[in-house]
This record gives sequence, C-alpha cells and structure tokens, in this order.
Amino acid sequence: MFTGIVRHVGRVVSSQRTASGRRLTIDPLGWGHLPEPGDSIACSGCCLTLVEPVGSADGMFTFDAIPETLAKTTLGGWAADTRINLEPAARMGDRLDGHIVQGHVDGVGTVDSIDQSDGWRVRVSVPAEMGRYLVPKGSVTVDGVSLTLAGTGGVKEGTPWFEVALIPETLERTTLEGLSAGDGVNIECDITAKTVAHMVEHYMSEPPVH
Repeated sequence: MFTGIVRHVGRVVSSQRTASGRRLTIDPLGWGHLPEPGDSIACSGCCLTLVEPVGSADGMFTFDAIPETLAKTTLGGWAADTRINLEPAARMGDRLDGHIVQGHVDGVGTVDSIDQSDGWRVRVSVPAEMGRYLVPKGSVTVDGVSLTLAGTGGVKEGTPWFEVALIPETLERTTLEGLSAGDGVNIECDITAKTVAHMVEHYMSEPPVH
C-alpha cells in the first residue's frame, strides 16, 4: 500500500524486452531509500517489486513488468531518461498524508490541456469505465501523485474527464510539471469509490434473500 506522496524522482536507465515482459532499470538519482529484493516501490503509480539487490547493480533499482502491467500502464513506453515518480511502500504507523493507494493502475488517461492562466490546472480524459469512480472533491492518483479532483465531466456522455489543480510544491517534487497535452498518464481511482460502486452495481440492486 502507498499514500500517493512522491518521495523522489528517478530516471529510467534501460527497458529491455524479456520472455515474460520487460526488465526495467531505474536510477534513483541519490535517493537515500535502500530497498531489498522483494520490496515494493511505486514507480509513477505502478507497484513494482525489486528483483535484484541494489548494490549488485551500482545502486540501480531493477524490476520486471509482466504483460498485464504493460497493457494497463505507460511502462511499455518508458525509454531511457524518462523521469519516474518514486514512493516506497507505506508501513504500519506511517502518516497518511495523501490517500490510500494500492499501486494497481486502473488504466491510462490522456492529458487534454494544461491551463496556467490561474495557477496550474490539468484536464485529463480517461476510459469510459472509469467515469463512475470520479467523485467531485474526491481523490485520484496521477502517475503516482495523490491529487484532489477539482472538476469532473463527460460521464453521462461516455467521455469522462477530470481536472486537478497543482500547487508549486507538487510541481517541484514530481514529474507533473513536465506534462504536455497528449501525454499518457497512469491513473488509479480511489479504492473507496471503486468499492462502493462495485457493491451498488453487484449487490444493492438485488432483492434481499429471505
């Protein structure tokens, strides 16, 4: 589990095709966190498992991404020098400064526009099935960053979108300042919204059993 509070920005060194997907090597760029093999790291919102000791790869983080992960995230398009938001898994007793994030990306959204006329407001369109999880003033994770929905729309039309307002602290500490219209971003909807929607859709509409 994660909180969506990015701790550092790393850089992709290589992305190599393997028999089971891709092997990603990421340079943490001086991040002091030293994970062990088997530990989880959220890489731009996607929970990945470290597969090699950090010391054996000159301080690099090495992960394997399987086809399911590549199909639902932007990982397949990561090339050398792509900047990556990094967050270690939360521990029992940690403060929940963001919101509950699983690191299970629901799909890829597309940046529609970036409005800098009054702050920094980003509009992202998402696949139709995500629309029911967009709760006004609720939470969403964009490339691993916990954000509040500042606006939503297009759900009834089947073309859902949301807007988020980015503060200077977020722009400074994450990769989001580098976004451009047309970019793909990893989206994880709020687990609470997903749970409620699932319960209503599959159970609340059924007659009670006597």
